[in-house]
Amino acid sequence: MSDNQPTIEIRDLHHAYKRQQAVRGISFTVDRGAIHGFVGPNGAGKTTTLKILATLLKPQRGRVRVFGLDVGANYKDVRRKTGFMPDHFSLYRQMTVQEYLDFFAAAYGMNLQERTRVVGDVLALTDMESRRNEMIKGLSRGMQQRISLARVLVHDPALLLLDEPASGLDPRARIELMEIIRELQRMGKTIFISSHILSELALLCDSVTILDRGTVRYSGPISGLHQRDGDTGDYLLSLAEDHPGVEATLRSVSGVIEVTKPANAPQYRVTFRKKETDLNLLLRAALDGGAQVLGFQENLRQLNQAFMDLTEPGVPPVMMDAAKAAPPPAPNPGGAA
Repeated sequence: MSDNQPTIEIRDLHHAYKRQQAVRGISFTVDRGAIHGFVGPNGAGKTTTLKILATLLKPQRGRVRVFGLDVGANYKDVRRKTGFMPDHFSLYRQMTVQEYLDFFAAAYGMNLQERTRVVGDVLALTDMESRRNEMIKGLSRGMQQRISLARVLVHDPALLLLDEPASGLDPRARIELMEIIRELQRMGKTIFISSHILSELALLCDSVTILDRGTVRYSGPISGLHQRDGDTGDYLLSLAEDHPGVEATLRSVSGVIEVTKPANAPQYRVTFRKKETDLNLLLRAALDGGAQVLGFQENLRQLNQAFMDLTEPGVPPVMMDAAKAAPPPAPNPGGAA
């Protein structure tokens, strides 16, 4: 594969389940060696897209290529290059960690010498060497998550598809998982992560695709989300201390729409019309009013704010219809929640 060829290329992908259109002509690419976030509300089409990339579903319409290979026509070759870690994974709980990973290495046709080396490598990478002889059923959720990731790495895939890999983990386990993912990127792997933990994706990912109601609302570098579209500007004015009257002074400048102040902080967010407001005059107004200015900078939009701006509130209508049609839950005889 050429270094310039994207690892993932999706063009005009459609997929439906009876009355529900899961994805509606989505298109995006993922560069080689990137950590790419895949986010969207429930029902946006993320799981369907992941299953198609993992060759568990065949695309109904459109083109999906992994390493230049069509996922439908060349699914066996795609599977050799791809590792898929689903949100809900099954583990053989009566096995030890060593036995479990050795079993999957054998399934990939490795001999004993190869299996011993590979199992040792993935245990070292996931920091699970000390647990190799422990029963899986006795491990914590975080440890089981690591074993699931180690299993995905056994055949050394170039692309990792991770569906909610940090789900249910405590803060320390999530931080350690992020470090493992960064190390995998340094090894040259492309990592495609679906997650609802936006703050962590913002720190981890090079690029992101935001999906909503089966359509792509944004796909590109994380930095591309920082700028707000349209004619409205947004800046933060930071002062050494609160200054009486500065809000009124800022509002008096031509083109200023709104001035807001976070609680317990000498900082002011100024929203204005770009064509009408001169930033030099805005800053000068604060200084002339006697305010001691520490900083004046653009209020860059973060991933969580971009997500709220680009996605629609509420549940998609097809999901609401399905919920209405579903039977009510059976009564609980014991009366416990």
